[in-house]
Amino acid sequence: MFTDRAKILVQGGAGGSGAVSFRREAHVPKGGPDGGDGGDGADVVLVCDGSLRDLQSFRRCAHFKGGRGGRGEGGERHGASPAALEVPVPPGTVVEDPEGGMSFDLTRPGQRAVVAAGGAGGRGNKRFTNSTRQAPRFAERGLQGEERWLELRLKLLADAGLVGLPNAGKSSLLARLTRAAPKVADYPFTTLEPVLGTLEGPDRQLVLADIPGLIEGASAGAGLGHEFLAHVERTRVLVHVLDLAPVDGSDPVANHATVEAELAEHGHGLAGLPRMLALSKADLVPAEEAERAAADWRGRLPDALAVVVTSAATGQGLDDLARELLRHVPEHAAEPAARQEGTLAEHRVYRPADDAGYRVERGPGGVLRVLGPAVERLLARHDIENEEALRYVEERLRRMGVIRALLQAGFKPGDDVDLAGTVFELDPGAPFR
Repeated sequence: MFTDRAKILVQGGAGGSGAVSFRREAHVPKGGPDGGDGGDGADVVLVCDGSLRDLQSFRRCAHFKGGRGGRGEGGERHGASPAALEVPVPPGTVVEDPEGGMSFDLTRPGQRAVVAAGGAGGRGNKRFTNSTRQAPRFAERGLQGEERWLELRLKLLADAGLVGLPNAGKSSLLARLTRAAPKVADYPFTTLEPVLGTLEGPDRQLVLADIPGLIEGASAGAGLGHEFLAHVERTRVLVHVLDLAPVDGSDPVANHATVEAELAEHGHGLAGLPRMLALSKADLVPAEEAERAAADWRGRLPDALAVVVTSAATGQGLDDLARELLRHVPEHAAEPAARQEGTLAEHRVYRPADDAGYRVERGPGGVLRVLGPAVERLLARHDIENEEALRYVEERLRRMGVIRALLQAGFKPGDDVDLAGTVFELDPGAPFR
């Protein structure tokens, strides 16, 4: 089954905690602190892999978590930082974070995007020594890695797309033009998923995509075509396959208008893509009628790149259609516009903007609250049950300007303060050694 949509949970690995340790060695008095740092958690990285064709692997596994950083140890031994967890995706994958409001494309093999950064490792007590604090008995905890749900959507990377009503003859044309083997039968909706084939030219190749048949209302969810309209967004030329002899007796002009209306309704630039018209199943009508139809359509579609009469059964017009495709499809695809800055870089760290600031407000009962990512990280790193660690946190809050903001809001030393969800008595005026 072709899978072009997936939802996955990515979690960066947690950082390892720093160590509280003191050097103890025979005949070496007062060895001092020697706690090592914790290792950083592993990132989760999406890697564009040219060998993949769809997102089916995510049906079996939708949860990806990076490895945890190692804990620091005594003797200034630092914890290990595991390698990034690489998750391969096929070219043409659009990655979206609905909550973060960001999206970007992975279109070229080798492109990498860090979608969940691992947490930073904590510093050991050795790192907190200074001239006035020579034997710190606290260390930092490692931070948790980033976590988010991502929506993946695949848009096929094809040079040209075959579109048309169900049973218009698209699959038969693709089978004759390329070595693809789509399912071919005499009933509508034979093709239930996009099929790719390669058209071989004298000095180049083109990738053609057979898109499942469109019906009226497809762009709004009717039939099968609405599921696959996105796959023609990246094509550079559309080949509208129009049945010269519809078995239901319908009018080819009305059939053509139906498909064009659905393409325009879908949007995303499909209405502006260059067009060719392939009049299919010419073997089922007299040759004079096929030629009259071609002349009529050339008058109706003056902007069409070509109007070609074709028959998959006899091979009529297939060389002409292949020649027109090779002539009109540009040799080099234009780079798609970046959906966000840095989107097309070979390596990108994907992360919502992180507000490093904070804000002070009054909570229930008049308790002052300090909120913000910077404060949350500071509290997450330290054990506030440890008196030395708490004094260090208070000193950091002073340097960040939080104490000044609290005083302006009416804070008095000894008052209860809610710091990022934790309420405790704050007395920043006490001496800190």
